[in-house]
Amino acid sequence: MDGSSNRIWEAFHGPNMGYVEEQYELFLDDPDAVDESLRHIFEQYGAPEWMDADQGGGQVAPQSGGSTSFTDLKKLTSAMKLVEAIRRHGHLGADIYPVGGHDQSHDSLIDLESYNLTNEDLKKIDVKLLAGHEHKGINNGYEYIEHLKQKYLGKTSYEFNHIPDDEEREWLYQQVETGAFEIDFSDEDKKDLLKRLGEVEGFEAFLQKTFVAQKRFSIEGLDVMVPMLDHLVKNSNKDSVEHIMMGMAHRGRLNVLAHILGKPYDRIFSEFAHSPNKELVPSEGSTGINYGWTGDVKYHFGGNFKQDESKTKITLGHNPSHLEFINPIVEGYTRAVQDDRSNNGEAKPDFNKSFSVQIHGDAAFIGEGVVAETLNLAQLHGYKTGGAVHIIANNLVGFTTDKVEGRSTKYASDLAKGFEMPVLHVNADDPVACIRAVEFAYQYRRKFQKDVVIDLVGYRRYGHNEMDEPRGTQPLLYQEIDAHDTAYEVYAKRLVEEKVLSEDEKMKFKEDAIQKLRDIYDGMKEHEIHETYVPALPEGVADELDSIETKVSQDVLKQVNKDMLKRPEDFTGFKKLEKILNRRENALEEGQKVDWALGEALAFGTILKDGTPIRMTGQDSERGTFAHRHLVLRDVKTNEKYSPMHGIEGVDASFSLYNSPLSEVAVLGFEYGYSVQTDDTLVLWEAQYGDFSNVAQVIFDQFISSGRAKWGQIASLVMLLPHGYEGQGPEHSSARLERYLQLSAENNWTVANVTTAGQYFHLLRRQAAIVGKDNARPLILMTPKSLIRNQRVAVDGTELSEGKFQPVLEHKETGDNPESVKRLVIGSGKVMVDLEEALDGKDNTESLHCVRLEQIYPFPEDRLKELLKKYKNVEDIVWVQEEPKNMGSWEFVNDRIRDIMKKKQNLLYVGRPDRSSPAVGDPNIHKAEQSQIIEEALKLD
Repeated sequence: MDGSSNRIWEAFHGPNMGYVEEQYELFLDDPDAVDESLRHIFEQYGAPEWMDADQGGGQVAPQSGGSTSFTDLKKLTSAMKLVEAIRRHGHLGADIYPVGGHDQSHDSLIDLESYNLTNEDLKKIDVKLLAGHEHKGINNGYEYIEHLKQKYLGKTSYEFNHIPDDEEREWLYQQVETGAFEIDFSDEDKKDLLKRLGEVEGFEAFLQKTFVAQKRFSIEGLDVMVPMLDHLVKNSNKDSVEHIMMGMAHRGRLNVLAHILGKPYDRIFSEFAHSPNKELVPSEGSTGINYGWTGDVKYHFGGNFKQDESKTKITLGHNPSHLEFINPIVEGYTRAVQDDRSNNGEAKPDFNKSFSVQIHGDAAFIGEGVVAETLNLAQLHGYKTGGAVHIIANNLVGFTTDKVEGRSTKYASDLAKGFEMPVLHVNADDPVACIRAVEFAYQYRRKFQKDVVIDLVGYRRYGHNEMDEPRGTQPLLYQEIDAHDTAYEVYAKRLVEEKVLSEDEKMKFKEDAIQKLRDIYDGMKEHEIHETYVPALPEGVADELDSIETKVSQDVLKQVNKDMLKRPEDFTGFKKLEKILNRRENALEEGQKVDWALGEALAFGTILKDGTPIRMTGQDSERGTFAHRHLVLRDVKTNEKYSPMHGIEGVDASFSLYNSPLSEVAVLGFEYGYSVQTDDTLVLWEAQYGDFSNVAQVIFDQFISSGRAKWGQIASLVMLLPHGYEGQGPEHSSARLERYLQLSAENNWTVANVTTAGQYFHLLRRQAAIVGKDNARPLILMTPKSLIRNQRVAVDGTELSEGKFQPVLEHKETGDNPESVKRLVIGSGKVMVDLEEALDGKDNTESLHCVRLEQIYPFPEDRLKELLKKYKNVEDIVWVQEEPKNMGSWEFVNDRIRDIMKKKQNLLYVGRPDRSSPAVGDPNIHKAEQSQIIEEALKLD
């Protein structure tokens, strides 16, 4: 029985106990037969505690003392309802809006009149009956209610009632009502806080005056965000947290870079353009900050920082204008730091090593679906990071869109309640309340290892940017903002009233901050720009990766294969599946074949033997969408999991494979962040079907394909995208290969469509070999579906121990006499296996040769030149593909092949015509089309 129930029944003594028992018996027969107030108690708390205690049905001895009348009982229950109403609905009456809070409704549920109570009624109630314990300095129910109103209806308000865990919810309420998180501020602390606000506001004022008509996305109106972050850093350093990972959009980013990440002021000034032929040169100590070769605008950059005496490193993720898409990436950074990958088995996270701080826009938090997808990761085994601190930078408007036009909920934070996260709303004009709110959030995260949300309610001093005029779209709001003191001025006046500062000292801190910036700026030099250019590619990026050895000895392969078939003594596998897996036992022997699934497993196993940890996630990836992988098995008796990878001997590296939630954008973003942060782990993400990856297009476009060029951000992430035309319709055929080829440039990644288990084996091992090196890059890999079980894809074990990845493969059945070859057919992926099957038993193929383009980007130009030199009598070069002409590889390879062919040679296209949809829905039409493509490509005389 909980404490509130105990408090109810403690109010009854002597004869009244018998009365309540009679009423409870009536209630059991007919709930409507008892008074409403008693019915409410019985419905909420059940039988009186003494009836529960006396199972024989008799009464316990009457307690000494006075009696409680029925009227007193109603007053008590009404007071308890009022207490609960203040806790639940106090936020509706709180003072959380510096400006623009006119729609903040007053909830009558927190009024005495709604409960037929008076102040005198409350004064007669013992505080212990309402609170469950004595409160220092509080003598009765009236004082307790006033105390609660002060806590729940002030500059900070709370929403906890949606938290389902009783212990957690009770802790939250106790923190508020006891003020446990309300850290004290000495006069010096208050001055330091004002000084920090002066630095924040002074920085913005200096930029506004010095760099006129320049975008900077000012923090003004939410200035206190910087002191809040200061406090998180201070707590983290005290608790020896190794790393804080931060994500935020561009509002306030320059201020955060300067004051939290320590980016030198002169470096920031140098990024503001002066004139077409001059640039500002930062000091020598500032020039060590490096980005990519194409760069980005100044308010998209992130950075890393660690003070010499600090234990905590701070990372702010680079983020484009796509606002909230940094969220899952930062969570990936965080988990990468937390995971111990140094032992065989699954990686083990230490949630105390790192945590994330996510700063959201109010319109974007509820408007962008990636936020919900990322919040959903918070308690999932493969993605949990032990709780993020979320701060909604709430400026009441999204660009020019009012909140009533941008969301269907009252608060921007309401989405978080669906994920059982506590929410605090705090007025950005009260810096002390804001620091206490972030202290609350930090302690909650530390205790419960769960996410917490602070809705920091402020405003935006200017428009969406400093060149935007908001007074035409939000005229009334900006009348208020124009007349409203800045956060520095509000707090300075407060300190004058508290006699912490004199009137003369009030503006000193801000003026000092501006003077410091002016001195730095005046000390900078201008440099004549004679020529502008984009820097050359780094040496590692230019590397074609051809020299990497990936073969593995037969002895090692056989031992790994043997180890993968071992099971723990107490493990009971699924017999049907174990029988299938045991067929792999002799796959490496002469005359046997290694299929796609075993090739992958052997690649993973040998990568682990080399000391490289592996992390892989995707929808149904433990088993594999096509029931082929089976690298996580279930005990049929206990449901416990076991991975065959964990049975490989001599491994000091983790293997972590997780089924992902039904999400693409958040999961892919998470894995990209993980890959960027770690320099020792092969990270893979698998789409259930390749075209599902288009849901994550922003992650591909803004981060994976261009992150290194813009920001110098290195990743070696592998993306497995099932692709192939098999009559399954428009949505399960194409992985949209053309989109990745369109984004291919500057060796930004590898795009491949391999057709043998050996090629897959070597490509995975090559990717693992570049992890953490300067030549690292992502891998986009079209993977098979039906071909997984096609014996033409299987290879002899010697291909794993003697071969290496080949960007171009020649068909062994054609091209025996180079002088006779007149028709060279080039293609990629499954269609080339179909061609091979069609050639079985065919005669008169001397004039034909088929070549598979296994790596499409970087385009293997030199290798194809060698082939054209070898087959010098070729008249027709045929590009064949399954995809429509406006899709697939044709648009990419067309010009590249023409560049290397002879003048008299013809380049022909064979494939489906231009289409708006990737594939037909009728399987019979699909078969007819596929047959026509094969026949036309071969065109045998």
